[in-house]
Amino acid sequence: MQDKTIDYILRFTWQTVSKMYNEEAAKYGATMATGFALLSIDKDKGIPSTALAPRMGMEATSLTRTLKSMEQRGLIVRKKNPADGRGVLIFLTEEGKQKRELSKQTVLQFNEVIKSKITEEQLTNFMQVADIINEQILEKEIFDKNIKLK
Repeated sequence: MQDKTIDYILRFTWQTVSKMYNEEAAKYGATMATGFALLSIDKDKGIPSTALAPRMGMEATSLTRTLKSMEQRGLIVRKKNPADGRGVLIFLTEEGKQKRELSKQTVLQFNEVIKSKITEEQLTNFMQVADIINEQILEKEIFDKNIKLK
């Protein structure tokens, strides 16, 4: 992959991971988005609906369909926020908590398999590179500078 660009490798890897999670989730009639949402909702306290999309790194409009499907499947319930009558809190149902645990085990299994194939140093380097990429993007260091290309 030496001649591949960094963004190509990131995109290709994420598509592969996403496909893997969707295939696993499909065995349970779910999607990766459903699993990620289940993991992002506090199993005891719930979460304000307005906080869920940012926690997942999504736009709220993209999350709407997933939440509707989760509600129809009995994985979540929406309740008025007692502290703010205009707000809505999202809670996991018992079924949602069970599916959350299944999602958690799936993610942990992925992590353990990958960790068993690489060294601690490789994992540390990977995390450092990911941090640098995210930092450069968040600080708008990519396109706001006049960088001479090789």
